[in-house]
Amino acid sequence: MGKTVVIGVSGGSASGKTTVANRIKEAFMDNVELLSQDYYYLPYDNLAFEERVKLNYDHPNAFDTRRLINDIASLKKGESVDRPVYSYTEYTRLAETVLVKPSKVIIVEGFMIFENADLRQLMDIKIFVDTDADERLIRRIIRDVSERGRTLESVINQYIATVKPMHDQFVEPYKKYADIIIPRGGLNDIAIDMLIHKIKSIVEG
Repeated sequence: MGKTVVIGVSGGSASGKTTVANRIKEAFMDNVELLSQDYYYLPYDNLAFEERVKLNYDHPNAFDTRRLINDIASLKKGESVDRPVYSYTEYTRLAETVLVKPSKVIIVEGFMIFENADLRQLMDIKIFVDTDADERLIRRIIRDVSERGRTLESVINQYIATVKPMHDQFVEPYKKYADIIIPRGGLNDIAIDMLIHKIKSIVEG
């Protein structure tokens, strides 16, 4: 299959990471797989729903990062993996898994993927999607209310209590590790086109 290129796409919550990742995915069609950090939230099955709701999901300890690292390493070696499925409405991992096959391009997308050094080292290109905080908050409200069954009050309370302070501690400082910073996220056609061209040169080279 040749060289596997691992692309890390990070940035604040609702910064446009998924849009950028999907633009890359569209450019490579069948030669790309996407792993979202959100798939790897820990399940906390031992806690009642009311207790799971109260947890801080914006801290590195909320993720099964070791499993994500192992899955990426396996894909780079040409081995398929069964990645987890997470439910935002139940605040836990589901019993089902999804088969991910090795591919020329592996996109790893998540707001905290640069925080872990072992995870960073698996990435060939690290991208940070840089979007204004006010815009990210508006996008998060719209997304969480319409797609994840949250109330407006709960979204705002979570943003104040954990999202913003955790962003300042575990996301923004790690922007320094990015190879490419993309302002305005998925709206930045020039930056994304240049990025896709670079990835193609690595894959074909």
